[in-house]
Amino acid sequence: MGKSRHKYILLNKPYGVLPQFTDKLGRPTLKDLVPFKNIYPVGRLDLDSEGLLLLTDDGKLNHYLSSPKNKQPKTYWAQIEGLPDEISLAALRKGVMIEGKKTLPAKVKSIEEPPNLWPRPKPIRYRKSIPTSWLEITIQEGRNRQVRKMTAAVGYPCLRLIRISIGSLELGGLKPGEYREVEKGD
Repeated sequence: MGKSRHKYILLNKPYGVLPQFTDKLGRPTLKDLVPFKNIYPVGRLDLDSEGLLLLTDDGKLNHYLSSPKNKQPKTYWAQIEGLPDEISLAALRKGVMIEGKKTLPAKVKSIEEPPNLWPRPKPIRYRKSIPTSWLEITIQEGRNRQVRKMTAAVGYPCLRLIRISIGSLELGGLKPGEYREVEKGD
């Protein structure tokens, strides 16, 4: 098979970087991390979220992966305030109401703090009286700040959010700010 004419870049978007290439306020953007022109993020990761971001100039793929009707799974590690009980986890799995609309069912499990996790430039807030824990959450939608709103809806504010996969694409060992180019078949 010949070389693809499109670019596909997997980036570990650091905390505090906007998922766009320009910012009138002078905040860090993707332009500070990747040397490619005319590529665009597939979906978004908020300024305060971290992890996998796919950048491409393939408009068809971008549309396919971004469209809610194609239900591409996205998996996150969420550090939350508190220790969730099984009732709360079951509610997240079934779907919760956020902004008047129920989320689609999600895969949710409690996990240990992920190994080899990089420090965040701005540490999360710690409260001596409230422990934190980690969840692995897979959603098939991409509503605005969805995972954060879901955990808050069941009483567990999200303190840190890291996307680790989009469909079959995985963050792997990329450190914050690192990227790698992949072929379409990868």
